[in-house]
Amino acid sequence: MSYPEPRYLGENGEINAVFRPADTPPDIVSPGGTTTHYLASHASTGGEFGLYKVDMGPKAPGAKTHFHRGISESFYVLSGEVELYNGERWVTGRQGDFLYVPVGGLHAFKNDSDDPLSMLMLFSPGAPREEYFERVADFAQRGGEELRAFQVRHDSFFVEG
Repeated sequence: MSYPEPRYLGENGEINAVFRPADTPPDIVSPGGTTTHYLASHASTGGEFGLYKVDMGPKAPGAKTHFHRGISESFYVLSGEVELYNGERWVTGRQGDFLYVPVGGLHAFKNDSDDPLSMLMLFSPGAPREEYFERVADFAQRGGEELRAFQVRHDSFFVEG
């Protein structure tokens, strides 16, 4: 195992860090009390990764069973409880719990509890998930082939059951 080839070839480093204060308002407020904070978007990381803080209200449905062909997805529970499907069974994630889903891995998540939850979601490499988060509710209402094409364009392949 070795480090990746250098991509920065300068001698003195650069001032290019990005700070996001904790009190920054969410980027998306969805129906059902779910908010999404773009901590590190596709654009801000140059596609290296995407990191999002997701706050879900009580009994929020989340995402049904699906997989991704080109990205991995990870979940880290900050507070509350989230039901996570690991491809084999549902497990309850609590504060400090982590689930890594490799490329192609079946997974799903939902908040079945009466309390809110907060978690980090990490995608690698950093696909442009922002459009997916912003428009999935609209496409879900349309349903059918439009929804399916939208999901495929965003590397989300849902399975029955």
